Amino acid sequence: MSERDPTLSGFMVLLAGALVFTWQTGNMLPAVVASHFDRAGVATGYLPRAVYRGAMIVMLVLPALLVVVLPRLSLKRPDARINVPNREYWLAPERRAQTVAIIVQRCTQFGMLLILFLCYAHWLVVHANREQPPTLSSSWLLGGLVVFLGLTARWAAACIGYFRTHSDDE
Repeated sequence: MSERDPTLSGFMVLLAGALVFTWQTGNMLPAVVASHFDRAGVATGYLPRAVYRGAMIVMLVLPALLVVVLPRLSLKRPDARINVPNREYWLAPERRAQTVAIIVQRCTQFGMLLILFLCYAHWLVVHANREQPPTLSSSWLLGGLVVFLGLTARWAAACIGYFRTHSDDE
């Protein structure tokens, strides 16, 4: 994959934007941040603002980078084990590079989805800390989680479906 990968470029721009967003909105938080909430949205745990912001940045960057970087590193090896539908077709020597590129691109797309969800969760915490006492909207969190899981299911089905239906004829 020596040519430019627009999906990776988009991921990097989104990640940079998410870091700026998290840093800037972190400035809106009180000195002690309500950072953990029970099912009813009542704050049950607190962190100093700097610790919360640092933890949020790590929670934003680490999983997203793992989802994007690990496939790139592990699938570079010619002996990498890849499990896709129609293995004989997709892992034939003339198509293996294309298959790896597709998997890497799809993982990068999922990394972008993950970044957006984590920014949304952070935004809910920022809004929760504007109230006294801090209260997280459980319905908004649940709604965001349902959307995220729905998009994740759609992403997974699209990945599997791609390898089940595509061939040289199309």
